[in-house]
Amino acid sequence: MFFDVDGTLVPGTSSSVFLAGFLGHRDELAKAEEAYASGDLDNRQVSELDAAGWAGVSEDRISGWLDGLPLVSGIAETVTWCRQNGLAPVLATLAWSPVGSHLADRFGFHACSGPRLETAGGRFTGRVARHFDEYDKRDFALAQVRKMGLARRSCGAVGDSRSDLPLFASVGLSVAFNASAGAREAASVAVDGDDLRSVLPFLARLVPTAR
Repeated sequence: MFFDVDGTLVPGTSSSVFLAGFLGHRDELAKAEEAYASGDLDNRQVSELDAAGWAGVSEDRISGWLDGLPLVSGIAETVTWCRQNGLAPVLATLAWSPVGSHLADRFGFHACSGPRLETAGGRFTGRVARHFDEYDKRDFALAQVRKMGLARRSCGAVGDSRSDLPLFASVGLSVAFNASAGAREAASVAVDGDDLRSVLPFLARLVPTAR
């Protein structure tokens, strides 16, 4: 079961914009992300703009900032439900790898994806070490599916925006959670709410005993 981060687990904003508030380029990045959502910028352009703002920052500082990341309610309970019902919860996200790793460790996700920032001597250089777009996100998820020996139709995804569309088209169940119009149109079902557990009745379709 694949979960997006920005706009899905992180409501109303993105982890990058949240961190940019500490780094000093929040307004600039927020405008760039809006341009990405409308199709005026691509993921590479936004990532390079954001990465430049990280230059000189120590890697150790990020985890403390992420402790305050705003999150939707019910993540821990949803992850537990997935595991209890034979679904492996995985983060399929375009959020920077420190964000995915932080959330995976914190809530027990099976694995996570994401782009990487370049570092040297324990500090970020301001450059992107590995770009990762919506198609890489889909390919990461499908690699996880193959690794577990599963069929695509037996898997699902929860997301909210443009970056989820290729993955939505590749799995059996897609849930648009507090989503954009485009994601709603592409998804199997749309759900709104302030608690991630509201998607569980739909995820239950993937549990063999619930069919």
